[in-house]
Amino acid sequence: MHAPIAEHARTFLPLTDAVFHLLLSLADGPAHGYGILLEVETRSDGAVRMGTGTLYSAVKRLRDQGLIADAPSPVHDDDPRRRYYALTRLGRVVLREEALRLDALVRFARRKSVFDTGDPG
Repeated sequence: MHAPIAEHARTFLPLTDAVFHLLLSLADGPAHGYGILLEVETRSDGAVRMGTGTLYSAVKRLRDQGLIADAPSPVHDDDPRRRYYALTRLGRVVLREEALRLDALVRFARRKSVFDTGDPG
């Protein structure tokens, strides 16, 4: 990966939980808004539920920032109201950089024995 794009991607960090989940939902390919909402809720076992207002304001901002773009509807989807979105190259790098940042935080917590099951008091 080119250093300049990774460097530029880090300027978007840290991501909000909603934005991280939205970008992660697009990691395997294009999806429409309702599909993103369902995947986030399923992936988090219901712990994260994005409202449509949160989703679509994030979509607009991410499109404006060049992290996601409109994508063509799959052939099997005949509902013209659905808009599909896909990660851009920059969006994929931002997602990767945020995942690396979060992974580093968890590794630091492990070194501090945060996950030990001993008595906290």
